[in-house]
Parts: sequence; structure tokens; C-alpha cells
Amino acid sequence: MNILFIGDIVGNPGRKAAKEMIQKLKKERNIDFCIANGENSAGGSGITYVVAQELYKSGVDVITLGNHTWSKREITNFIDSDKCILRPANYPEELPGRGSTVISSEKGKIGVLNLMGRIYMDSIDCPFKAADRELVELKAQTKIIIVDMHAEATSEKCALAWHLDGRVSCVIGTHTHVQTADERILPCGTAFISDAGMTGPYEGIIGVKRDIVINKFLTHMPNRFEIAQGPVQFNAVYIEIDEITGKSTKIERINTILEQ
Repeated sequence: MNILFIGDIVGNPGRKAAKEMIQKLKKERNIDFCIANGENSAGGSGITYVVAQELYKSGVDVITLGNHTWSKREITNFIDSDKCILRPANYPEELPGRGSTVISSEKGKIGVLNLMGRIYMDSIDCPFKAADRELVELKAQTKIIIVDMHAEATSEKCALAWHLDGRVSCVIGTHTHVQTADERILPCGTAFISDAGMTGPYEGIIGVKRDIVINKFLTHMPNRFEIAQGPVQFNAVYIEIDEITGKSTKIERINTILEQ
């Protein structure tokens, strides 16, 4: 099974790039299933119903989120009814939405699990224990399980990957908007990369207009972030998974610059 995981989609530029590249890669690499982190897909922070539908029409099968899950209040109106959009499973249980899902495809069922780290992030439940809990139900339905670990620290993402090695197909890090060069397959068959990167403006600072971010560092004063313009980068990871064992056999970074 060929999986495409797209790094954090930022705003309208990121959505356009994702649409273009998904169509291209589905033809070139016979993509069977596409997952995208969409927590910044609506104006650079959060997601709306309209944006989620746009991503689905572009070819995204499951949308994962992160620390900006609740940035657009309207998400509470639709997250419970949409099994293809996930918020971190280690958020408190009483919050709306789900942290994992199982979706049927032409080549079988795929489980997707969304987690969020705690180092330099919000203080929430333990992602390691949440993963252990969620995997009981997921593994009863499928051997193919993809984990989005939305976290700041590479050490925390790496630790989770080793903790889950052999129990999931891959652990893909998101959140930093910077693609890392540490992709590998762990000894028991779990593919791992610390961060898939960002799909959004290439000449901004993690997708935001440069002057706004620089001024924040210089003055330490709050300012509303605005999406940068110009060329757009598409960051993603391509993974090949054995459908019988659920183990990954290949992981490859994709980094493409598109003119807008």
C-alpha cells in the first residue's frame, strides 16, 4: 500500500499546492491513501468545515490536527460527525471529536492515530499512554496504522516511534513546519521521520510574513500573523507498507517548490 502524508498545510497557498501535488503524485506513485495535517489550513490557524471539504475534494482521505485544533470555534459543530478528521487522542476525553479512526480503502483498512506532545506544548494527557490505549481498538481492526505525532521536541517524537516500533506502520512527526532529514525504518518495521515539514509559503517564516515575525522577536509585542506570499513549498512523506504484515518497507521525503 502506498501512503502519502502531507506536512502541515498552511492557508490558501498550502491548500492549492496540496491539490496540485496530490493529483500529480497519485498518477506518478499510485497513491492509495492520503493523510494531511490541516491544523493551519484555514487562514494559518485552525480549520473550518468549508476548508475541510476542500481538502477532501483535493484527494485527502484523513485530516489530522494539533495544538490549533480549536482555533476556529465552528469546528465543534462538525468534528463529532466527521470520522475523517482527527484531533489529538490525548486531549481530555470529554472534548468533542475523536483521536483515531479506521477507514476502508480498495486495498484494505487503514487506521490513523493523532497524538500531541507535551514538551514546550500545552499540558495535556500522556501521548504514550494514549497511544497504548487507542492501539487496542485499532489493532483489532487493521494491521496498517499511521500515527501523526504533533510535537515540538524531536526527542519526544523519536521516543514515541521507538515505543511503538513493530506495533504501528509509521510515526510521522508534525508541528515545526521544518522537514527533517532523519527518515528511517526502525528494526521492527515502523517508518519514522521527526517532521514531515510544511506545505505553504516558502519565503515566509514557517508560512507567515517575515516582517511580522521579525518584529515580534525584536519587540516581543503580540501581532496578528498573516500568510506570506510568493513561491510555495510542498513537504510530504511517501511510505510503502506491506499489506499483510502492516510493516513499512520504504519511506521517502518529498520537497518541491511551486510557483504561485
